[in-house]
Amino acid sequence: MTIRESGEMYLETIYILSQKSANVRAIDIGAYMGYSKPSVSRALGLLKRECYVETDGQGFIKLTKTGKDKAKHIYERHTLLSQLLMNIGVDEETATADACRIEHYLSDKTFDALKKHIKKNKSNT
Repeated sequence: MTIRESGEMYLETIYILSQKSANVRAIDIGAYMGYSKPSVSRALGLLKRECYVETDGQGFIKLTKTGKDKAKHIYERHTLLSQLLMNIGVDEETATADACRIEHYLSDKTFDALKKHIKKNKSNT
């Protein structure tokens, strides 16, 4: 299953919100992302169809195992890239915004190399 950048953004948002509260609603996602209810509903429908999310009887949104794995991967990219950019002198706001754009286009091969390089440099200090 290939997921687009916008879908990845929704998965990451659901993951972040689920770390703060077990009960994530569409309205929470919309407020966090600054999107309208119809936009969120459409995106959630697509994510449900692709088996990344499910809703319970009360309308709370949960990541499936596949969705959670994908969301964790995206979040890891975001946090590592943000930290890397801040480490080279980029201010936090810019680093976070740039990391958000980069995380969706960086290949797994390059990301794994970056991660390995960072771990290697940490162990050498």
